[in-house]
Amino acid sequence: MPIKIQNGLPAQKTLENENIFVMTQDRAVSQDIRPLRIVILNLMPNKIETETQILRLLGNSPLQVDIELLQTATHTSKNTSADHLTTFYKVFDDIKDQFFDGMIITGAPVEKLPFEEVDYWDELCTIMDWSVTHVYSTMHICWGAQAAVYHHYGVPKHMLDEKLSGVYVHRVMNIFHPLMRGCDDKILLPHSRYTGVHRSDLREHEELEILASSNLAGVAIVANKNGRQFFVFGHAEYDRNTLAGEYFRDSNKGLKPQLPYNYFPGNDPRALPALTWRSYATILYSNWLNYYVYQQTPYDLNDLKSLQ
Repeated sequence: MPIKIQNGLPAQKTLENENIFVMTQDRAVSQDIRPLRIVILNLMPNKIETETQILRLLGNSPLQVDIELLQTATHTSKNTSADHLTTFYKVFDDIKDQFFDGMIITGAPVEKLPFEEVDYWDELCTIMDWSVTHVYSTMHICWGAQAAVYHHYGVPKHMLDEKLSGVYVHRVMNIFHPLMRGCDDKILLPHSRYTGVHRSDLREHEELEILASSNLAGVAIVANKNGRQFFVFGHAEYDRNTLAGEYFRDSNKGLKPQLPYNYFPGNDPRALPALTWRSYATILYSNWLNYYVYQQTPYDLNDLKSLQ
């Protein structure tokens, strides 16, 4: 089944070239079906790259998904054209009275700042509070996950000794959890961040369950036991060359970054990185859509009011 996107979205051509079934707005309105409504709050600087990465994974599912793209109103993006944002993105005031089956809140390259010093922090808190009452299940990614466990549960982030960058092996803590169904005992997941959360802080909250963790990268995936909040501290959505792009960008800035761990073959930055995490990324998003968005969301989204 297709993922429904707006007419003219740049990701369309890329996804179609990869044989991922997408459907434009014009075609979708002729079908008598209620698609899953997913809103993506895209906090990343290069929004086109990030939206393409996430849509690729959402589109690899037998479910029809209707996407709404959301940006913050209190922050002006410098890396994405104003025309793109005006054409394809909405702000919170546009959708605050609507209900959604699922939501994705992306990461953002602001982890060195205290949460309260991020210029759109108050707006993000408002949106995260709104997600509890207007969205059935929300997936938070990287800094978005750190922000969410801090806002909802008071779990702090901690600065790492150096940037965590690379592809790490994680042990699946509960292979029977629906989000982890189809996974091997160990999974690979990219990370790219300067901060992390401590297992001990998460374990103080009995409503939270750690689903995957790494000795080197720390906690990777956490679930609220009610299935309505998930926190992915890595980047399952990353493309083959995303970490390489970040490494070369930082190198060109004179930052002298470490080579991403377990990424370049032979630790040779001239070599093409192996794409070793895509199968799990596909499982992650498919399981989330199936078990926590499709099977559990009320058919009439207005019924979300009764779940509070």
